[in-house]
Amino acid sequence: MLVDYHLHCEFSDDSDEPMESQIKHGIELGLDEMCFTDHVDYGIKTDWTDKVEWRDTFEHGKWNHQPMANVNYPEYFAKLMRMGKTYGDQITIKKGLEFGIQTITIPQYEKLYADWADELDFVLLSMHQVDNLEFWNQDFQRGRTQEEFRTRYLEEILAVQQQFKHYSVLAHLDLLARYDQCGPYPFEKERDLYAEILRQAIADGKGIEMNTSSWHYGLSDTTPSRDILRLYKDLGGTIVSMGSDAHSTKYLGDHMKDAQDILKNEIGIDAICTFDKMVPTFHKI
Repeated sequence: MLVDYHLHCEFSDDSDEPMESQIKHGIELGLDEMCFTDHVDYGIKTDWTDKVEWRDTFEHGKWNHQPMANVNYPEYFAKLMRMGKTYGDQITIKKGLEFGIQTITIPQYEKLYADWADELDFVLLSMHQVDNLEFWNQDFQRGRTQEEFRTRYLEEILAVQQQFKHYSVLAHLDLLARYDQCGPYPFEKERDLYAEILRQAIADGKGIEMNTSSWHYGLSDTTPSRDILRLYKDLGGTIVSMGSDAHSTKYLGDHMKDAQDILKNEIGIDAICTFDKMVPTFHKI
């Protein structure tokens, strides 16, 4: 079973890849299913129904004039429906979103989920910023020790989990490691916090994502790390999704077989999940 359950297209403000291009390439790669999960990041972005700000970004070798906005929900779900009808005999297309949630934005996500729950098959719970301070530009890390910013990040994830339940899996759980300029950090120092996060997910019937972007970012370990994956399994976790985090066709379906091999032969997880209306289905690796 080859699936990609973490994909972006033109409805994410950091991608200009047409949805249809992703789908056509997914068919070429022999994917059985793909789920689009475009970005929603309340706190630093607004909805299209609000006043939209714009910014210039340099991606894929060119400058783009991009809105500082979340997904245009009506257009997004309508297009996913059209694409499903057009390509449904060749590939299964599922409807998802990536919630870049913080404790201060939980009410907005509660409303968003209530408004669009009937459309959603899958929701990624991500954290891209804390207190509206982003990781990629070091705003969140600045002025904190490595221990302080890593602990604060994990505590925020746990606090969100304890209050917000409308998600499927925890996405790229150790994302902060990608932006940690202080270097490697001993897993044993944060093992207990990861265990709390994973126990909460398991108790709530939620899963964890195997995110294959670690290959194209050149990271030294998987995302999340093998230590986190082993801990999840040892605690009784079974729900695992697969996603490339592709913002262009270049990385669509990237290293999925390699990731499945690691899950099965190194971690001991022998099934991956697809989702329909937020309910997981297990497929043997």
